[in-house]
Amino acid sequence: MQLFQVDAFAERPFEGNPAAVVPLERWLDDGLMQRIALENNLSETAFIVRTSAAPSEWVYELRWFTPVAEVDLCGHATLASGFVAFTELGAPGESVRFTTRAAGELVVGRRQHDRYTLDLPRVASDQVATPAGLADALGAEPLEVRMGRAPVEDLIAVFTDAEAVRALRPDFGALARLDARGVIATAAGDDAAAPDFVSRFFGPAVGVDEDPFTGSAHSLLGDLWSVRLGRTTLAARQLSVRGGSALVEVAAERVTLVGGAVLFLRGEIVADR
Repeated sequence: MQLFQVDAFAERPFEGNPAAVVPLERWLDDGLMQRIALENNLSETAFIVRTSAAPSEWVYELRWFTPVAEVDLCGHATLASGFVAFTELGAPGESVRFTTRAAGELVVGRRQHDRYTLDLPRVASDQVATPAGLADALGAEPLEVRMGRAPVEDLIAVFTDAEAVRALRPDFGALARLDARGVIATAAGDDAAAPDFVSRFFGPAVGVDEDPFTGSAHSLLGDLWSVRLGRTTLAARQLSVRGGSALVEVAAERVTLVGGAVLFLRGEIVADR
């Protein structure tokens, strides 16, 4: 089996969020795919099976695995999968379509200047009471806490400013005990020269203490900050150690992320099961 590793939402190598992409002729046993994801030890491994090779647009089935679990939606590994389809597998046209089990249909497109677009569902969130232990686990008290709706049921902790998000030093063990896939810490940008909003994503419950750039979280964040800032085009920055950026375009029912992608390696899985 071929394996590609891609830095998604990156301008250069060693930035953004690395994802593995494994093209398959047919689906493997779930347990084997989970073991491959664990062996890769990246936040996500994407497996894709092509179902249509129409001249205008290829279609794939897509599934995502962290080192410990299959997930319902992953943005950066979807962008990476589209990038691999275009640059390594020869997909024609300007878009690649992916069908998924829980997140519906997702589309990755090509734009000028080595940029790619990722079409995601726009997902709303609801204000909730601060869960017991959340503030202690994050190391700071948020202004507000929200819960995302399916398929992105993450907690959102809203803070006063970007510096408060940057300064968080979470207790990952405590965060893993919360009833959520992950916790997003976010705030508006500090000034006109900064991104419109910033975030960090913590997912120890699914084997990812801190994610470098989390595409699926921007399904929620695009909805939240578009409403609060009164804009449909927003610049986003994830404040991880590696860092990652995207332009976020918000429509009535969809969120489009625009970002770069960089191939890190081409490989071959040679071990048998």
